[in-house]
Amino acid sequence: MPERLYFTGSDEANALIAADPMALLVGFALDQQVSVQKAFSGPSVLLERLGAIDAATLASADLEAAFREKPAVHRYPGAMAKRVHDLAVHLSEQYDGEADRVWTDAADSAELRANLAALPGFGEMKVKALAGVLAKQFDVESARDLVPWHPTLGDVDSPEGLAEYQAAKRIHKAEWSKARAGDSRG
Repeated sequence: MPERLYFTGSDEANALIAADPMALLVGFALDQQVSVQKAFSGPSVLLERLGAIDAATLASADLEAAFREKPAVHRYPGAMAKRVHDLAVHLSEQYDGEADRVWTDAADSAELRANLAALPGFGEMKVKALAGVLAKQFDVESARDLVPWHPTLGDVDSPEGLAEYQAAKRIHKAEWSKARAGDSRG
């Protein structure tokens, strides 16, 4: 297990998402329409505001108030508070609140894909990105077959690596958008 995941500018937040599976999943849940740094700083902010970020706490807390407190945890505090709540409820019901069981209970890559895809707010892109982190940073064998060919957060191993990843991601998105625009004209 890595000591840090270099997804934020905060050493404390980077250590939290590496050490706490719930924090990692919350960061991925928040990784939408904000920077990677903002999304993965969210678990640390929630920990500070709530005192804990285990599934039981997140399922029972007034998350909207915690998300809206200045500075807001996310650009869309209401929607993301609901998403994190739903994630916590799902983890409580399916995995007894033990977030790491999402991957440790998976017998193979097909089961892991199903477990990840069942998480509230986790579409195909997040499944692949989280699989990249699990395979490359946490050595989760069942995640290896799910890792895409393009760069993911799993490739980030330093602050410089995050900058390189974000530059590569912008290029990949631009090429993908260009290809989709070409497909729609055909």
